[in-house]
Amino acid sequence: MTACAIEPSADRGNGGPENDGTPRPACAITAEGAYAARLAPAGDSWYPERWTLDGPEPYAVPLPGDQPEEPGTEVQPMADGRVLVHRVAAGRHLFALLYPTGPGTGEQPLGAIECPDDAGRLRLLPPAPGGERAYALAVGPRSTALWQVAGGASGPEHLAEIPGRCSGGVWLDREGRMLAVDRETGGCTKAVVVDLGCGGEVSPLLQIAADSDDRMLLADPDSGLVLIRSDAPSPGRARLGWGVLGSTLPVRFPECLRLPDCAVTPFAVQPGQMLTPERCAVALRVDGARGSWVAVWRPAERRVRHLAAPEGWLTGAGLWTAGGELRLPYATRESPCGVARLTVPFTEDEEADGAERRAPAGATEAEAPDPSPSRPVPLQQAPLARLVTN
Repeated sequence: MTACAIEPSADRGNGGPENDGTPRPACAITAEGAYAARLAPAGDSWYPERWTLDGPEPYAVPLPGDQPEEPGTEVQPMADGRVLVHRVAAGRHLFALLYPTGPGTGEQPLGAIECPDDAGRLRLLPPAPGGERAYALAVGPRSTALWQVAGGASGPEHLAEIPGRCSGGVWLDREGRMLAVDRETGGCTKAVVVDLGCGGEVSPLLQIAADSDDRMLLADPDSGLVLIRSDAPSPGRARLGWGVLGSTLPVRFPECLRLPDCAVTPFAVQPGQMLTPERCAVALRVDGARGSWVAVWRPAERRVRHLAAPEGWLTGAGLWTAGGELRLPYATRESPCGVARLTVPFTEDEEADGAERRAPAGATEAEAPDPSPSRPVPLQQAPLARLVTN
């Protein structure tokens, strides 16, 4: 087992980049999109802040504690409006739930996990569907521990020990049972599935080539659309690809997603497209020499549409509505809690329409050449396949 030990809370009644260099968003949003949470700046210090997103207008509630937070503190919104906070102190990972109490902030301690040898290697997983529970991965020298850190009966609970060093974390269903993680073993990284309903049973998910690095980046449970990153089509150079869970069609690696001198990271998929995964809109974070901006791509369109991000965008954060509206949270001096709403209609003919927004200076439209013939790459059958309609 990873060298971590649970330390119960003494009082329970008082109500960075990933291992593979993938950037993390500037705020976390619940899977259903009702709340967000971030560390907000206050001069030279930081404090947690909760955003309510499901009302007529977004609004923020500051949740400062007795002392400022460290810059590396993680925060995550829960479905009931509380905010989970993960702090690190002397090898101890401390968890608590924050909530507003009139003029102040209430704090419910949840307990701690001791990881003295890997103090910086425990991190929260993305918000789970339902928003009632929260999970974390603790990476050890030879294995990775999966913990439930909120929503349990008695503080942090060790759920599973996964052989290998794991990163990433993508929820594959609406129930919060099937979790995909990227596991490094034997010099290669492959996405595997952890079944929380079967005691953390681990099974293969993605293996494109025997010696390729195959990572799961994003998934839409409604359509089964998944976004992956793999160096199988071009060894030594990771590329973005897409597939459908449970489908017999090959994984595709569109040329239009290869943007020279830019890092491209998908961060949101349009839900609700039950039978048409190829029409799902995907929001991309693009990082280049001139900064970060937003792009939109659909599998059925052979182009990437570049959009100017709103000023103060909480970089890498956003969500789609089922109707195709992209919502991007931002914070400026004039608007400390704002959400930009963008619509990029689906077009069959690949021609730009009047609603398209131009990229910032230095960004160019990425027109795709004719796809080059390549060996079909199957997406290995996943345990979730029986739940996906194709």
